[in-house]
Amino acid sequence: MTRKPARMYRKIEGQVYTRQEYMGGIPNNRITQFDTGNLRQEFPVLVSLRVDEAAQVRDIALEAARISAVRVMEKQAPNGYHLKVRRYPHQILREHKMATGAGADRISDGMRRAFGKPVGHAVRAQIGAELMTVYTSEEHIEDAKEALRKASHKLPSPSRVSITRQAAS
Repeated sequence: MTRKPARMYRKIEGQVYTRQEYMGGIPNNRITQFDTGNLRQEFPVLVSLRVDEAAQVRDIALEAARISAVRVMEKQAPNGYHLKVRRYPHQILREHKMATGAGADRISDGMRRAFGKPVGHAVRAQIGAELMTVYTSEEHIEDAKEALRKASHKLPSPSRVSITRQAAS
């Protein structure tokens, strides 16, 4: 079966479906790393990507956004950043796989008792939720903003970049 368009899973509908111990056949989470970059150094500036609308973000989209941001930051500031994916995709997405093609009407029961099989994971992000944060120094703020701007194009919800400066301790 081919993957359905992301717009089918964008809206937050129904109850939370997260208990994996009761389900079988759940595909693996596609996010490979939640922390990348220089993990040992403390950085004074936090540049965060926040969503403007409540939406479900698939793990595939979150991984694509992470790769896009890391690509920009590796080029501009190879050791001057720490990128952190802030949300874990707990929500299990289900899909009712219907038979298509010639003769499918004789073997399919349609939508009767349609519960669906697990097909992926998603993050339920409410308004203002931080999906990613880049910790960096003052000279790389513009690079981090550009990286998160490019990452936001991979997400299904409109988003904005916010900057926070940590107090020196």
